[in-house]
Amino acid sequence: MINSIPASQALVDLPALPQFSKIQTANIVSNIKDAIEHCKAEVEAAVASGEVSYANLVERLEQADDALSQLWSPIGHMNSVVSSDELREAHDACLPLLSDYSTYLGQHEKLCALYQALQGSSEYESLSGPQKKVVDNAVRDFTLSGVALEADKKKRFAQIRSELSDLSSQFSNNVMDATLNYSKHIKDESALAGLPESAKAAAAQAAQQKELDGYLFTLDIPSYLPVITYADDAALREEMYRAYSTRASELDTPDARFDNTDIIKQTLALRYEMAQLLGFESYSDYSLATKMAESSEQVIGFLDDLATRSKPQALADVAEVREFAKSTHGVDSLNPWDYAYYSEKLKQQKYAVSDEELRPYFPEDKVIAGLFEVVSRLYSLEIIEVKGVDTWHKDVRFFEIRDAGDSAKANAGGGKLRGSFYLDLYARAKKRGGAWMDECRVKRANAAGEIQTPVAYLTCNFNGPVGDTPALFTHDEVVTLFHEFGHGIHHMLTKVTVGGVSGINGVAWDAVELPSQFLENWCWEPEALAFISGHYESGEPLPSDLLDKLLAAKNFQSAMQMLRQLEFSLFDFTLHQLPGSSANVQAVLDDVRSKVSVITPPAFNRFQNSFGHIFAGGYAAGYYSYKWAEVLSSDAFSRFEEEGIFNPQTGRSFLENILEKGGSQEPMDLFVAFRGREPNIDALLRHSGINADEQAA
Repeated sequence: MINSIPASQALVDLPALPQFSKIQTANIVSNIKDAIEHCKAEVEAAVASGEVSYANLVERLEQADDALSQLWSPIGHMNSVVSSDELREAHDACLPLLSDYSTYLGQHEKLCALYQALQGSSEYESLSGPQKKVVDNAVRDFTLSGVALEADKKKRFAQIRSELSDLSSQFSNNVMDATLNYSKHIKDESALAGLPESAKAAAAQAAQQKELDGYLFTLDIPSYLPVITYADDAALREEMYRAYSTRASELDTPDARFDNTDIIKQTLALRYEMAQLLGFESYSDYSLATKMAESSEQVIGFLDDLATRSKPQALADVAEVREFAKSTHGVDSLNPWDYAYYSEKLKQQKYAVSDEELRPYFPEDKVIAGLFEVVSRLYSLEIIEVKGVDTWHKDVRFFEIRDAGDSAKANAGGGKLRGSFYLDLYARAKKRGGAWMDECRVKRANAAGEIQTPVAYLTCNFNGPVGDTPALFTHDEVVTLFHEFGHGIHHMLTKVTVGGVSGINGVAWDAVELPSQFLENWCWEPEALAFISGHYESGEPLPSDLLDKLLAAKNFQSAMQMLRQLEFSLFDFTLHQLPGSSANVQAVLDDVRSKVSVITPPAFNRFQNSFGHIFAGGYAAGYYSYKWAEVLSSDAFSRFEEEGIFNPQTGRSFLENILEKGGSQEPMDLFVAFRGREPNIDALLRHSGINADEQAA
């Protein structure tokens, strides 16, 4: 059960939260312009004073930038979750303004000189660790922003950053529009043989909402995935696979109006040119300037090593599916839209368990309460829902995280506030696909020493309630929710009060996935599953036989899944090592697949055209971070395996050494402080069910 309180008892300053219902689209651009002008005025005043001090530089400018961030945050977020033509137009009009301001800031020679002077001053030696780190990061970032470039090159650098910002938004818009553009309307239920009742019910509800008879399927993952996994009709699977894998490409629509091909080419060319301007050999090298990994060779070697260790087992996985399809269904060869279908049947034969059989045991409220219980046990927290908070959609909920103490006191409004978050779980039209955590506001101390508590957005795209049936999650969706909440508590539990390195700020990108992947582990622990699960009708926990089957099936085709992620990582990193103008994107992808993949996609597949992580997100030349951080998270969790998965001392150590430190120290130093040594790869391979010794033999 989730405790809740009215807004009047909330500890967060509710009036300071975004008032989503009051945001006027017509005022967005002018408000952002005014906020930017205020920020620039503060910069010029700080420079004009000539004062070399932490208060004049870091505190003063952080205060202005935080006001701009809190103004922009709800606009950028709403454009992702409740987009409209008017909001998109206003949002996109602000992008060049924000890009220009970022470039102005990063290329301000006098401001850079003051920061460098502060770094070499006697005051610097008296600063706290987080304060020193934010100064050091600023000096580094001036260089990466082109502060030392000649005037003409500075101008070109600014143009590139502005163009890249626009291209990123266009890419994301095209993917959203292409996804919305396709739907499959089916009137005859017999065409849906094999589909679980939950998928048919959701499709029937989607049709009703459009005032259609029968069933409506879309390319949103909760709609697409059941078709590709369960539909007996191979033609239906093929149609939806083609539609999904050609989104935002020249094959998507007759007029190719959502085609991202040229946007990708322009993006790569501009990124390469930007890296060259700064003296880097490639954009990959530029990307590594702010990451844990020390060189491109180290990254490629890391990915190649994992691929070498995983491929033999992945080949055996594929062979097993093919043999199963042939021996049990008489299918001699498998098409790409067949693998998920026959893999699911093989999984059911081997383990007698399916996601749909498990779904009734993971109703929304039980899963959320179980998630909160896990973090409560690990970190001594209370998580309480606050009713009556202004949000962007009726399905969005708001919660506070507080230090646990006396339970009755906490439930009545006590317990020190650590952070707050909005929870938006369901897929809907005009909402970007995927799952993510983003900042609403950061933890920081203002000039008066008052502490601003952090607030997060937690967003997923699951099926919502259908009729009187609550939202029921697959176990994979439970894992996704835990993943995003791991990001959330990294942001919200920080004790760092310097905004530039609090929470996820200042954390090396290839370490930022550590807390999120780490929290996923509890989704597989019987002790945790006992309270994460509960049948939505009877309340009974997951039966022991189903639990045993779930755990037995955990690493089903894990080597294939490992190679899929390595394919994405190698494609991304290799692509960004090349001169942008000469990079043949499809050829690079094909070459990576020839070395790594065990299932070759068809020639029409245009996966890259909707690869938003690297073309519209923060993962360019950094998608490898998922696997890099997974080594850290697996090794970190192995300490809990040794000492007890709910050992409070171990939980306290992770909280104090990782979550509370944010980006205030180098991630390797934080990991060593928690684990007592540097990470190794063995735990990742073991948790993935990949026998490293056998693969290496």
